[in-house]
Amino acid sequence: MKNYPFDSPGKFFRGNLHAHSNNSDGVLNPKELCQRYRSAGYDFVSITDHMVGMYGYPITDTRPLRDKMFTTLLGAELHTGAMANGEIWHLLAVGLPLDFKRPKSPNFSPNKGQESGNDLAIRAVEAGAFVALAHPQWSGLTLEDAMGISGAHAVEVYNHGCAVDCDRPDGFAIFDLLLSKNRNLTAIATDDSHFKSRDYFGGWVMVKAEQNRPELLLDALKRGSFYSSQGPQIYDIDVSKKEVAVRCSPVSTVIVQGEGTATTCTHGARITAASLPLGRCNDSNWIRITIVDSKGKRAWTNPYWL
Repeated sequence: MKNYPFDSPGKFFRGNLHAHSNNSDGVLNPKELCQRYRSAGYDFVSITDHMVGMYGYPITDTRPLRDKMFTTLLGAELHTGAMANGEIWHLLAVGLPLDFKRPKSPNFSPNKGQESGNDLAIRAVEAGAFVALAHPQWSGLTLEDAMGISGAHAVEVYNHGCAVDCDRPDGFAIFDLLLSKNRNLTAIATDDSHFKSRDYFGGWVMVKAEQNRPELLLDALKRGSFYSSQGPQIYDIDVSKKEVAVRCSPVSTVIVQGEGTATTCTHGARITAASLPLGRCNDSNWIRITIVDSKGKRAWTNPYWL
């Protein structure tokens, strides 16, 4: 029986792991950005400004903006080297220390002498960060690119800014292929907000921790103690050898996805509990669950390894 993280102690905290202030290419100053998220019902946010020379290699210090009800995780979007398409890497690093050694990235173009994307990811992980492959579809990330990053914890499977501004929101194709190659990764939904358009409050993580404290949230992220959502809530998942039982806010579809073409689903009106036989998914090494509400908003679990 598997229902992690739903049976772990603590409560769920809502947070955005990808946002940009006017310390890089965003519109709002850090204080205003945090106030917007707090007013929208978020429990925490990570401002991940672009760590490139043209912006002064920022790691935005949001520690003064924390209080008992709302907190922040320090972070940055890291850049280095070149992917297969010749463009620079985008790596999301949440939980970076302020003294993290900056990469040699004066701008958004690959430059000679830069470390590889994998070396930068490993450095960030060793410094204590939770690292994710950012917006794979928007970046034009290939599977070979993604397989070359051994240090990441997660894939950004939904990026609201990319959905709003260029209709390239997702990373599920790369994510599923990586899982099928036995890469133990989790899935995050984010905003990537700049507040230049309606690129905010569209995708988030629900992190289960005992308290809304930065170190506990970061540890929970690294352990995979979260799910991702655009709105629907997941209350419980129970995975047995033959079926998956789901309890959630009212939705119209519950889907179990496995390797390749293995899927099973159920449809209805205002489903709040469903049990789905694994069927062909029983032959997969992993499964994940998606729920979809009547407005098309989704929530996604991390993979369950069978």
